[in-house]
Amino acid sequence: MHVKRRFRHPLHLVPGRFTSPGTAPGDLTGPPESECIPATLHLLDYDNEGYTDKSDCTLEEARSYLSNARTTWLHVNGTPSEALLRAIGDACQLHPLALEDVSHTGQRAKLEAYDAQLFTIISLPETSDHGVATAQLSLFLGDTWLVSFYSGHEDPFHAVRQRAYRSSSRIRRNGVDYLYYSLLDTAIDLVFPILETLGDRIEAVELTVFDDPSRGALDEIHRLKRELVLLRRVTWPQRDMINGLLRDEHDRITDNTKLYIRDCYDHTVHALDLVESYREMASSLLEVYLSSLSNRMNDVMKLLTIIATVFIPLSFIVGVYGMNFDRSVSAWNMPELGWRFGYPILWIVMVSLVAGMLIYFRRKNWI
Repeated sequence: MHVKRRFRHPLHLVPGRFTSPGTAPGDLTGPPESECIPATLHLLDYDNEGYTDKSDCTLEEARSYLSNARTTWLHVNGTPSEALLRAIGDACQLHPLALEDVSHTGQRAKLEAYDAQLFTIISLPETSDHGVATAQLSLFLGDTWLVSFYSGHEDPFHAVRQRAYRSSSRIRRNGVDYLYYSLLDTAIDLVFPILETLGDRIEAVELTVFDDPSRGALDEIHRLKRELVLLRRVTWPQRDMINGLLRDEHDRITDNTKLYIRDCYDHTVHALDLVESYREMASSLLEVYLSSLSNRMNDVMKLLTIIATVFIPLSFIVGVYGMNFDRSVSAWNMPELGWRFGYPILWIVMVSLVAGMLIYFRRKNWI
């Protein structure tokens, strides 16, 4: 019986696409067609003498290059179908469990060594209509070939190909492991422009929170916190994965390339430090927002209290003189009611009383 699966879009804010419990390992059933990104294949085959570049190629065209002595990079961008995944797996002898991880995007960054290849998963941040999202990059490193799967919309490795077109570039002068490093380095460095944008947004919200702690500012703070949690979820396991790549011995990674991979580790640590710093700033922004809102409420309450305090003696005065006891009945009744200038005098007394109270409040710095 077919087990129904639960899918999520590859660029969902909390990415992931998983099988239901009981599904056989190595299952490559794809997502619904409405959630798929059309897959395209790009082939780059090169050595010191020259290169061959084929965009939108077919797997049949790529097969002949995968077995030659030159460095061959086959990149699959989008959502590969189950048939395409199995065909590439058969052509390169890829492990079925690794292919399952390719199909089920949202995996934690990891490094797996198989007999015929070195398998790596890393997440790349992307910007979408809903803010920051992630897409998965899966790398299979063989003896002379590299197969990569990227689940996002846009191909992020155009700059790497431009470098490979130059005969003097290190990519052309080194082996396939250096190409592997170049893709990792690009994937890790993509987080820095996004972090810079987040930093600008944090500064803008900080100014807004002080001047006008509105509901829109609160919503932006929550969006920032959610996106920073996502980036932390991406960068933290990447640091451990790169560290494992440096610490363990891998036959397909030369010592020369490891020197460059150390730079990737430094970039990962730097990105993680920025993420943690921005998370603390976003959390402090929430505290500032609540404090500003409380201060704003205190100012409102202070103003209302001053108004009520000013009107208390005025209410007492008009209440007393509103009793209207007739003086002709008793000598103890109000003589002011018969004064010619009693009403203007009462106004002068009340206005003077209000002015005196406001001056007193001002000197006490209450207003």
